[in-house]
Amino acid sequence: MQVSLVGITHKTAPVAVREHYAFAAEELSGVLARLGERYAGVALLSTCNRTEVYVASPRRITDPRPIVALLSEFKGDPPVEGAPFFVLAEKEAARHLFRVAAGIDSMVIGESEILGQVRQAFTASTSAGTHTPALSRLFHTAIRVGKRVRTQTAIGRHAVSVSSTAVALAKNTLGDLMNRTVFVIGAGEVGELTARNLAGIGVPRMLVTSRRVERAAEIADALGGEAVPFDALERALAEADIVISSTAANDCVIDREMVERVMAARRGRPLMLIDIAVPRDIDPACGQVTGVHLCDIDAMQTVAEQNMDKRRGELAAAEAIVEAGVDEYSEWLRSLEVVPTVAAIRARAEAIRAAELDRTLAKTKMSDADRKRVEAMTAALVKKLLHTPIERLKSNGGGERYVEPARALFGLDETPADADE
Repeated sequence: MQVSLVGITHKTAPVAVREHYAFAAEELSGVLARLGERYAGVALLSTCNRTEVYVASPRRITDPRPIVALLSEFKGDPPVEGAPFFVLAEKEAARHLFRVAAGIDSMVIGESEILGQVRQAFTASTSAGTHTPALSRLFHTAIRVGKRVRTQTAIGRHAVSVSSTAVALAKNTLGDLMNRTVFVIGAGEVGELTARNLAGIGVPRMLVTSRRVERAAEIADALGGEAVPFDALERALAEADIVISSTAANDCVIDREMVERVMAARRGRPLMLIDIAVPRDIDPACGQVTGVHLCDIDAMQTVAEQNMDKRRGELAAAEAIVEAGVDEYSEWLRSLEVVPTVAAIRARAEAIRAAELDRTLAKTKMSDADRKRVEAMTAALVKKLLHTPIERLKSNGGGERYVEPARALFGLDETPADADE
């Protein structure tokens, strides 16, 4: 069984393309079921910066188009022409996922959210019944690698996130935020982290809204903010200096007409909009309105690169942990090839031993004690004859090269009639 990866990330495509292939948590069971109709095993990792499909199948995936077509079909949209999906298999697919889980492949190096998202992707696959032993081992190893990187390197001790980078972007653009009103739209994990980051730097006034009214009120109360009803979103826009939006909506929650009305009432007071949602919450056309400064998630790359400079020295240690995980997973994959061959050799030898023993003992008058001695002697003989070939197969660092010759020499892939000849 081969494990392949078909994916698209912030490194290969802009948010305008990625948002077409972003899946909310409530969509995962449906799209996994659809993919599971065609492939033996599937897991889907979908975040603001990536959509990655991990597939277990008899043959490695070389053409991403069938999977991309299935994703588009589920979304009800035609595939984005020329969408730069990439394909990786086996060891390279594992290395990629381990780097993702470690926060090395993120836009914000060392981000704190991705490991939980990797875990959620595997949980969704398990719940949907689309996991396989190979995928389970892959994701369990990825989670262990991610934990090791965070506990054994400074990347783990200085965690950052997309939400904290959004706050840093606002500070870089506007300077001191101490006299600003910040409006947080969305009360999910990212929205809460954004609010906590803002509270941590002492923003004097923070508004919070969500379609989940109780959740928005809970966050606002805990952090000294003000909960705003979602249907009062436009009024809150008029009061805010900075808006950071991160809902799970499939369509924009802020459009150009709304922003134009807001700006008309602000009498020239500028407005900064930061959209860290994928799909995007804010219509890109809002950036064309006079007085509006709009940044989507891709605009945070500059701030992310500045954070990268602080963590670059830890990358070598993190990469070493990743490579150790790749070796561990590769060894396990290798054992999948070897173990069935070892079992088949033993089974073939035992079948021959038992048949010959029965044939011989049927013609011989022998006490039960003697029969047991002969049986033990033949079993020991077979075990000793097979010892060296099996040890060669099980040896680390190359035992798999003996699999094909061993199967040919022992006739493991022949039919019984062929073997008798």
